[in-house]
This record gives sequence, C-alpha cells and structure tokens, in this order.
Amino acid sequence: MRAEAIIDLDAIKFNVQHLKKKAGTDVLAVVKADAYGHGLIPVAKAALSAGASYLGVALLEEAITLRENGITAPILAWLVQPGSDFESAITLDIDLAAASIKALLEIGAASKKVGKRARVHLEVDTGMTRGGFLSEWNQLDAHHVADVDIVGIYSHFARADEPEEKQNQEQLARFTKMSETLASFGFSQVTRHLSNSAATLTNSAAAFDMVRIGIAMYGLSPDVTTLGSSQSLGLRPAMQLRSSLYLVKDVPANTPVGYGATEFTKSDTRLGVVTLGYADGIPRVARAAGVWCAGKRAPIIGRVSMDQFVVDLGSDSKAQSGDWVTVFGNGSHGEFTADDWAATSSTINYEIVTRIGPRVPRIYSAHVY
Repeated sequence: MRAEAIIDLDAIKFNVQHLKKKAGTDVLAVVKADAYGHGLIPVAKAALSAGASYLGVALLEEAITLRENGITAPILAWLVQPGSDFESAITLDIDLAAASIKALLEIGAASKKVGKRARVHLEVDTGMTRGGFLSEWNQLDAHHVADVDIVGIYSHFARADEPEEKQNQEQLARFTKMSETLASFGFSQVTRHLSNSAATLTNSAAAFDMVRIGIAMYGLSPDVTTLGSSQSLGLRPAMQLRSSLYLVKDVPANTPVGYGATEFTKSDTRLGVVTLGYADGIPRVARAAGVWCAGKRAPIIGRVSMDQFVVDLGSDSKAQSGDWVTVFGNGSHGEFTADDWAATSSTINYEIVTRIGPRVPRIYSAHVY
C-alpha cells in the first residue's frame, strides 16, 4: 500500500461526547462531504453511538446513502434545491431544509403525491447572507406550509470563530426573533438550531435545542488563531495521513528539484520521494510543510506533483525506500498537523482533511496515537 488515512473512531466518539457535554443539548453530527474526508458511514455510526441525535448532510444523495446503509436516525439534508427528488426523501424519512417559498411548495406537492407529510426545517438568513429566508420571510402564510410538517428552524453564524464580533450577537437576536415569529404561526414545538462548532465551543447562549458540530467533531479547531489549538479546546484529531517512500537517494549540493527547478539542495543530502500528490489532495502550493520520518521533520523541497512530492531527509537520515512517513497527525510526536499544512498552503484545516482523495484508503482504528 502506498498511502493510507488512518481514522481514529474513538477520537470521533470522544469529541462528540465532549461537545455534547459542553453544549448541554442535543447534537447534530455533520457528516457531509464524506464526513470531511473521514468516511461517511463509519463516522456516522460512531457519532450516533457516542450520543449524537441527528445527522446532517448537504446533499440529498448523501442522506440516501446513509439510509441505504441501514442508518435509521434522523437525518437533515440542507442543500436540496427546487427540482430535487423530494419524493424519495419523504419516502425515506429524510428531513429537508427549505429556504424559499418555491421549495416549500414543491416539497408540499411531493408530500401529497406520496401520501406522507414531509418533515421540514426552515432555513432563515440572520446575517450570513448565503442560504435562508430573508425578504420572503414576511410573505409566508399557512398556504405555503399546509402540506408539510415544520419540525425545525435554523440559521448559520458567519463569524462564530471570532467570538467577540458584534455580528454574532446580532445574528443571535435575529434568530431569536424569527423563531418567535414562527411560534406565533402555531409552530411552537420545533427544534431550533444555530450553533456550529465554533459557537458550540464559545457561545452557550446560542445552543437552543440542538447544536451542529462539524470540524470540531473531527478533532480540529475551527480557527487556531482566534480559538486556539485542538489540544487547548480539549479535542482529539481523528485523521493521520501516512505514505510510503517510493525512493530514497543521495544527491549533491546545488541540485535542482522538481518541476521548474524552483528549489536547489543547499548541501549534500538525502532526498525521499513520497507517494502522494495533488491528485490525492496534497496542496500544490504547500511550501513549508513536509513529513515526519525517522524521528524528525523532513521538509518539502520543490513543487508538489500530481502523484508525488520530494522531501529533504537530511544527509544523516537512515530512511530507506519503502519506509512509511507521517504526512500529518495530531502533532504529539512532533509530526506536522493538518493546521501546519493549512498554514503553509494559505487555507484552513477543513480543506486539508476534506480534500484527501478517494485514491487514499481509509483505515479505521481506535487509539491511533
């Protein structure tokens, strides 16, 4: 095997329990995008076993896959546009988000067709200015919801990872008001959910009836700069990415490396070719990251290629072709972390783990570290 992503399901469970205790309310585990690259079905099952009440996905196809794999827990699919297969969703007991009157009417029509009322969560725009009811909110009436059951109302913070920002309180106030408006329509027994991972960790006032945990469930900080590291937040990173060395060879000083000869060896050294590349999700722009090999960090040298990249192992390295190296882990042994790779690639840790491609097998384990 040339590479593998080892997923610690016990870490997932620990994080769910930790976040649920902190929130003091029900938890929706966000498993969209193949569970942030960690594997949809194993992670969903682990989260539910740890006490999550709901699963959340972006796409209807993801929710259907969960049902096809025997998962019976409540599932919310929230990026299901008008024209989608609402009939299948209703038949499979998948909760649907609605952010427009058009969507509500289409879901209602599908409900009548299959003879079963859809379960709908109304998405409201409280300041993210992305999805959700805004101007149409004042146009809603009984006709629009006559054929569905409104079981939830939710919104999304734009700056929860910046706890002191005024916009967070403005969004909280607006969400409270819109929830009260919905209650005045007669929908008083609905699940209110606003908090993402960052808000779950920092804003207890926003917990309402349920919180949605995404990146923190995978043991990563929503923002290292503003909220601190995984360790400081009491989280356990669940993914360790490893790869093998295709080749180790000695090269002299001033040797150009990689496409474009963008870097040269500074001295006589030993180089290792790592069998991962941007086709596997390794950022091509990465410069200051690398791998953990034989007890020390070995930095990238040259550009990342489609299937491989080169690291400078150092002239005294004992590494050999075929040895395993750690691309990123939780940092406890000195290895690079997903945060390190994100920083050097001018991106976020969400992207680093989510972009690890399907050519890299997921290996499920407990207590990886």
